[in-house]
Amino acid sequence: MTYSDAIIKRLTQLCTDKNITVNKLASLSGITQSTVDNLTKGKTKNPKLKILHKLAIGLDMTISELLNFPEMNETIFEDE
Repeated sequence: MTYSDAIIKRLTQLCTDKNITVNKLASLSGITQSTVDNLTKGKTKNPKLKILHKLAIGLDMTISELLNFPEMNETIFEDE
């Protein structure tokens, strides 16, 4: 698993849990739909902290909460 894979999985799961689409997440986060789409499709391999922070705010959580999940904490990641 790569960092990008873990972030994709986390964002997808959070959108499912909150019953929102990627488009809605972009709107709630104040970032473009194409930015979120590129992230969730793996086209963006290393999202900037600023983007992750905006996504966290859009999901009504802190960046620490966004990044605190089993795949991030328990995985040995491959180099990208």
